[in-house]
Amino acid sequence: MPASLRAPRKPSPRHQARGLRTREAILRRAVNIASVEGLEGLTVGRLAEELRMSKSGLFAHFGSKEELQLATIETARQIFIDEITCPALAAPKGLLRLWNLLDRWLAHVEKELFAGGCFFTAASFEFDGRRGPVRDRIAAIMREWVAVLDRAVWEAQKAGHINSKASPTLLAHEIQSMAIGAHWAHQLLDDRMAYARARSTMRERLRSVATPKSPPLP
Repeated sequence: MPASLRAPRKPSPRHQARGLRTREAILRRAVNIASVEGLEGLTVGRLAEELRMSKSGLFAHFGSKEELQLATIETARQIFIDEITCPALAAPKGLLRLWNLLDRWLAHVEKELFAGGCFFTAASFEFDGRRGPVRDRIAAIMREWVAVLDRAVWEAQKAGHINSKASPTLLAHEIQSMAIGAHWAHQLLDDRMAYARARSTMRERLRSVATPKSPPLP
């Protein structure tokens, strides 16, 4: 049978696993580049240079710049879930779970989990005035995060830790605004106390709506 008519050979499990590890390594580097230089600064050429790979090798994993951007966003989301959301949600429902979410969020930017600070805050600023699949995915993930905060506030109310008259949605958005403001001050103004002040402001805001039944915040 002519070679052109033969069915393509399926990659072996070992080859597939190696390909998956390569893709993960590419995307980990892509997340850090994008957190510093923006998703628009992320190119196959730049990644190939950073990883010492051929452009054709990278194109085998990503067919377009947009596909690369979307895959990078998904990798950043999973890192955020693994490092912040899941560990914080392991705490009992109530004010301490809410605080753990906020404290871990601030800690991840202070410790530079992403090289350029908060990946999603930076991406939000970069794409907030644009339209298309990349902006839509960033917006969906940010809504997802605010919904996690909203839910944590609501659970704290059900546990009797937060005043029942407080609006979970308003409080969640207020807290998120404090965090984004801290990122802006730290990144643009080189304000090294921005996150410490944000943590103190969040703590005082939560204390202002806490009930006598609430556990003390750290």
